[in-house]
Amino acid sequence: MASYQAFHARSVDEPGPFWSEQARLVDWHAPAAQPLDLSHPPFSRWFVGGLTNLCHNAVDRHLAERGGQPALIHVSTETGTESAYTYAQLHDEVNRMAAVMQALGVRRGDRVLIYMPMIPEAAFAMLACVRIGAIHSVVFGGFASASLATRIDDARPALVVSADAGSRAGKVIAYKPLLDEALHLASHAPASVLLVNRGLAPMSMQEGRDHDYAALRERHAHARIPCVWLESNEPSYILYTSGTTGKPKGVQRDTGGYAVALAASMRHIFCAQAGDVMFTTSDVGWVVGHSYIVYGPLIAGMTTLMYEGTPVRPDGAIWWKLVEQYGVTHMFSAPTAIRVLKKQDPETLRRHDLSTLRTLFLAGEPLDEPTARWIHEAIRKPVVDNYWQTETGWPMLALPRGVEDLPTKFGSPGLPVYGYRLKIVDEQTGEPCPPGRKGVVALEAPLPPGCMSTIWGDDERYVSTYWSGFPGKLLYSSFDWGIQDEDGYVTILGRTDDVINVAGHRLGTREIEESVSSHPDIAEVAVVGVQDALKGQVAMAFAIARSADRAATPEGRMQLEGEVMQTVERRLGAVARPARVFFVNALPKTRSGKLLRRAIQAIAEGRDPGDLTTIEDAGALRQLKDAMFPPA
Repeated sequence: MASYQAFHARSVDEPGPFWSEQARLVDWHAPAAQPLDLSHPPFSRWFVGGLTNLCHNAVDRHLAERGGQPALIHVSTETGTESAYTYAQLHDEVNRMAAVMQALGVRRGDRVLIYMPMIPEAAFAMLACVRIGAIHSVVFGGFASASLATRIDDARPALVVSADAGSRAGKVIAYKPLLDEALHLASHAPASVLLVNRGLAPMSMQEGRDHDYAALRERHAHARIPCVWLESNEPSYILYTSGTTGKPKGVQRDTGGYAVALAASMRHIFCAQAGDVMFTTSDVGWVVGHSYIVYGPLIAGMTTLMYEGTPVRPDGAIWWKLVEQYGVTHMFSAPTAIRVLKKQDPETLRRHDLSTLRTLFLAGEPLDEPTARWIHEAIRKPVVDNYWQTETGWPMLALPRGVEDLPTKFGSPGLPVYGYRLKIVDEQTGEPCPPGRKGVVALEAPLPPGCMSTIWGDDERYVSTYWSGFPGKLLYSSFDWGIQDEDGYVTILGRTDDVINVAGHRLGTREIEESVSSHPDIAEVAVVGVQDALKGQVAMAFAIARSADRAATPEGRMQLEGEVMQTVERRLGAVARPARVFFVNALPKTRSGKLLRRAIQAIAEGRDPGDLTTIEDAGALRQLKDAMFPPA
């Protein structure tokens, strides 16, 4: 097997030839005239002049060899339904959706905003958009009306695709009233709204604007819509970064570079083969859902498992049941989700046959060593961390075991991935940090294929936000702290804006969280910095006790809070001790398991979390608020 060090060196020293080789993993209607155009740094254009199509690479090209193989399996524990689509059936459904979109006036370059629950039609809509050259903008199906309205105004879609309702933990969430309110608040009025009726909630229809998908689907049941061949650098989608404040920040992705990056990642990072089964527990509203529920597995000829539900309903064994039932080979989840499972009966991890599962991949937030070791020992499978962002679209740090069998270091997502010239740099000077010193994770230009092209409609903001953090240096800032060891492995220490400045002492939230989590009675914790008139900021911890009984009384909470503070002081020193530890039953997080830290911080500071959260987090946020500010 080739040396990964040499593989990586070639990828950054000879990017044109290297990526031209990777480009052979996908189909091209016309080859690229130039592998890389860097004439306007930091903007990079990949496979210039090449014509391709994401839907063709994800669906059509597999029809001859694997038309009868399952392509998409959908399971909803919310509605008790399961369905499966072969590649041929997926092709039929995507053609029907594409025909409906065209009948409603969608043309090449138009935007289509998708506000959907985790149902097959969400994937059909995404694939239909890229099939006809439209640009999709998937908005997480839990954003409240005001948040949705800002995205409608920024993307200015010709069509919105939605549904009557979603469901989470048995609670039906009506989407249509939220969408109607968003359209009322937005200044842009899309010409049409296409609605999937699941029969979960009543739905009022506005004549002339709203259309029932089932009726139009029937009308176009036998449609065959040809793929529109796009130049590699034409946009495929816009995805708004979670936690955006003010004007939304739409990450714009290209077409050809993204297809190549995903195809290469499936081979070199995920070691996937056609016919394998991938279960990614995220949501299509987030980047992991785009890359590793929809596009990546399908480009690789895999079966992708799409799940609507929680990891603990009907019980903590549901994910493992799906692994056994569908022969899952690759699973992709988030550290927080694993910590949720850690609170379940250990028997749930032994109930099902996991022999088909080859690897559990985790990403979305820093993976602490205790959680990594726990799940590895529990399921006896390799646990592989990886690190990336909405902006990059695919991993920046990983263990590309498809190139070399690299060892795991628990607590580290691994080495810089091929194509990325990644450095840990001083936050002030941008100079490289020596091994063992904390700095900012930064990237040199050019960003590899698949990374963001720009911010939708705002090139200047793209440059000022990501490329202007280090005066005199053209470096992309990830806004994450990291530290690199002598072997090149990087550990992520949290967001640069998650640093708490307590009386001049700079403290990372992750270090405090790990200290709190080391207490045997703490199951989960989020630490945020809260404004303080005396110290500038103080650390505030919100924890879930492993035993509800301990935190059920004021006396029990006070005793446990004292023990936690002593634990942190013993491990990190008195300066890192939280000002308070509040006990709650739930923490607000995305469906993919990322803690909504900025929303928690807003509540702790008495501010409205606004666009930082979703309607599904209301209960958890109320708990936080009531814990800090008990109702009279």
